[in-house]
Amino acid sequence: MKVLLSIKPEYVRKIFAGTKKYEYRKSIFTKHVDKVVVYATKPMGMIVGEFSVEEVLVEEPEILWKETHEVSGISKDFFDQYFEGRQKGYALKVSSPQLYDEPIDPFKLFTSFIPPQSFKYIDTETEEKNFNFGF
Repeated sequence: MKVLLSIKPEYVRKIFAGTKKYEYRKSIFTKHVDKVVVYATKPMGMIVGEFSVEEVLVEEPEILWKETHEVSGISKDFFDQYFEGRQKGYALKVSSPQLYDEPIDPFKLFTSFIPPQSFKYIDTETEEKNFNFGF
């Protein structure tokens, strides 16, 4: 299954440059997800690529940081602010990032597109036929 994730452009660049190997989340999927489709938030506002999820780490934030910080692509301060007050955090291990040749305007794919706050499952059978995602 695939999900659509909203990610800030500065982190999108690091993912596709290969310097950010983990994408952190406060909540995680309930279904098995093997691919993430990346929506770069405003000012880009486009679907720009995808990556495979090699594994999902679930740990207390301090342990998560110790295991992933060298290839996190973020600062310790940002990490601490993001997970403040959380007992558990999630890290998606990024594998095989693929930047699309041309970004995709999500408003052309979805009749009423709203960027996901955390994630949106993509029903590939239905949406590939209707919108020709090409992935």
